[in-house]
Amino acid sequence: MKASEFDEKFDANDDMTDNLDLDKAKRHNLEQTQMKMDMPTWMVKSIDKEASRLGVSRQDIIKFWLSERLTLAGRNSGFAE
Repeated sequence: MKASEFDEKFDANDDMTDNLDLDKAKRHNLEQTQMKMDMPTWMVKSIDKEASRLGVSRQDIIKFWLSERLTLAGRNSGFAE
């Protein structure tokens, strides 16, 4: 399929999933990077308590809070600077 034909179908809100190889699809800039962080025990306990209250993991709540803060600061565009 030519790009112009693909664009026409997309613009017409046609279902494009049959034309995509979703097994190879990647979301830009969402690769995972591991990091290590030291923090006081009281902080870890507080995070664990809140994570337990919400029914999520420690890692999930930290990622959510960081994302929320970066969004508020206007720095969560999803692209590296």
